[in-house]
Amino acid sequence: MRVLVTGAAGFLGSHLSRYMLGKGHSVIGIDNFITGNIENINDLFKNPKFEFTKYDVTNYLHVPGKLDAVMHFASPASPIDYLKFPIPTLKVGALGTHKALGLAKEKKAIFMIASTSEVYGDPLINPQVESYWGNVNPIGPRGVYDEAKRFAEAMTMAYHRYHGMQVRMLRIFNTYGPNMRLNDGRAVPNFMTQALKNKPITVYGDGSQTRSLCYVSDLVDGIYRLLISRENNPVNIGNPHEVSLLELAETIKKLTGSKSKIVFRALPEDDPKVRRPDITRAKKILKWQPKVQLEEGLKKTISYFKARV
Repeated sequence: MRVLVTGAAGFLGSHLSRYMLGKGHSVIGIDNFITGNIENINDLFKNPKFEFTKYDVTNYLHVPGKLDAVMHFASPASPIDYLKFPIPTLKVGALGTHKALGLAKEKKAIFMIASTSEVYGDPLINPQVESYWGNVNPIGPRGVYDEAKRFAEAMTMAYHRYHGMQVRMLRIFNTYGPNMRLNDGRAVPNFMTQALKNKPITVYGDGSQTRSLCYVSDLVDGIYRLLISRENNPVNIGNPHEVSLLELAETIKKLTGSKSKIVFRALPEDDPKVRRPDITRAKKILKWQPKVQLEEGLKKTISYFKARV
C-alpha cells in the first residue's frame, strides 16, 4: 500500500509510520510540528519508501499519485497541548478532517480517523462501549479536543454514508511508550520525568481516578488490523486493565528507584474519573487484544526517558 499519515512526527504517528514501513508499505508523512518532533522520525529518512513534507493539514491537501489509505493522526493530544492550542486543536479536528476526507475520496482510498476515548468525556458507565454516547462538557476546557474528535467522527460517518467511502474509526485509549515528550503533561511522562529527577511526583485529586494504559506496539498492531478489516463503525483500541493514578505513580517510583515523594494537587476541571475500554468488538472483529504487561511496557518507556532526562 501507499499511505498518507498526518501527524507523522508525533508520538503515535511516528510509531505508525515505522510499523507501516516495516510491513513493506510506502508512507508519505506530513506534520506541522505544533507538537510533533523531527527526532521521532529521523531514522525513517533512510528508507526509500518514506517521504515527508512539513505541512498543515488544515490547508488544501494535494498528494500526487495513487493512495490506498489516508490515516489522519494529526492533532494535539494531551490536555497541556490543547489548552495551549485550543483553536488549532479544533481546526485540525474539523478542517483537517475535511481536507483529509476530501483527499481520500479523490483517491478512492480508505480513510482512517484517529479518534479517542475522550469522545466518552467523563463517562457515566465503566467500561466504555462503542455504543455509549458519552458525557461531554462542550464548553469546558477539554471541550476543544472532545468536540473536535466527535465532529471528526460525525463527518467521517457522513462521508461513509453519503459517498459510500470505506472508513475506519479508531477510538484510542490511553497509550504510552517511547517518543512521548517529557513535558507532554499526561500521567506517564509526568510521573517518569519527576521520578527520574527525584522531584515530587504530582498526583491530581486523591489518585483514585483510573486509567487503562496500552503500550504503543500493541496499539499500532490494533490500528493495522482495523485498517485492513472491512469495519466502518467505531472500534475501541486500548488495554482493559485498569489502574489508579496513585498505583501508577507508585509503580513508576518503584521501577525507577526514585527517592521522590508523591504529592497531591487539585483535580483539573472535567478530568475523567474512570477510563477503561470494552474491547469486545476489537477481539471479535480484529482478533486483537493487548499483549504487553504494564510493568514490561513501563520499563521500556523508562529506558527511553532515562536517555533524555
